[in-house]
Amino acid sequence: MNGKLSRIVGTGSFLPSRRVDNQEVADLLGIEPSYIFRVSGIRTRFWAGPQEECSFLAEQATRRALDQAGLVPENLDAILVSSTSPEMIFPSTACLLQARLGIKGIPAFDLSASCSGFLYGLSMADCFIRAGQFRRCLVVASEIKSRSLDVKDLSTTILFGDGAGAAIVEKSSNADMGVVSIRLHADGAYHDLVKIAGGGSRQPLTQSVLGSNEHTMRIRGSRLFRIAIKRLGQAVRNHLEQEKWDVSELDQVIFHQANGRMLAQFCENIGIPHERCLTMIEQVGNTSSASLPMALDHANRGQRLKKGDQVMLGAFGGGLTWGTALVRWG
Repeated sequence: MNGKLSRIVGTGSFLPSRRVDNQEVADLLGIEPSYIFRVSGIRTRFWAGPQEECSFLAEQATRRALDQAGLVPENLDAILVSSTSPEMIFPSTACLLQARLGIKGIPAFDLSASCSGFLYGLSMADCFIRAGQFRRCLVVASEIKSRSLDVKDLSTTILFGDGAGAAIVEKSSNADMGVVSIRLHADGAYHDLVKIAGGGSRQPLTQSVLGSNEHTMRIRGSRLFRIAIKRLGQAVRNHLEQEKWDVSELDQVIFHQANGRMLAQFCENIGIPHERCLTMIEQVGNTSSASLPMALDHANRGQRLKKGDQVMLGAFGGGLTWGTALVRWG
């Protein structure tokens, strides 16, 4: 890459109106609510109501990011939306969001990389800006996972919530501040660990598919988390070594909020003190690709990020996909 850097100039996030606590989920599953917190670290999550659509959540997060950056929709050059719960198969949720924002002409497209989707989108925006194709990009992740849940399936129902997170990315005016580098990875050999089998061209929606609940999410959580901890941990170490950063130099670490116990174990494994590893999964649950930008917005608005801070972002998800980003904040 050339010497140009991109930087994040505004963040935003949005949660649906309906708050769902562990008692409500426990009642659906016939278990004790204390079990949910013990195995997941989650106390509450938010599920979208009938009138809250994926593009609506994305719009609200986007407008908050634009407001923070002092910008309006017309200032954007491209719209990138990450979602594995898009509003429909096509057109893209990005085009629906574009219509909501009232702008025309600029490119708008979806990308699907499961829970790593925001980092994949951030990398694409970074490349667009470094190449000089665009000056300012919107990267937003919006997820409504609650509508893909089999509420009798314990492994998914206790974990997933809905929400959206957005970031405005533009060319940096300071060569020392911005996105230093992003590393992306995938291994399709593990595609069966988390999936929605029904509803695509392989298994179109039929009465048989609906009757067997193959249109709902399934996760092999224990194996997924073991592999994720190993792969993401190695990716973190390799990325730091490549950029000649030491883990002790990281001021803030923000990972995909998948599971509270897993986050704690992961930070311990790579030697990151608890106070430097942001977690908000207790309040919002696992919001898939929206969790990383939502956590980033939480850190940004909570004054946890200062100019010059060295920040690591990390995520893993179905596919399998995973990735890391190193950012010098400012």
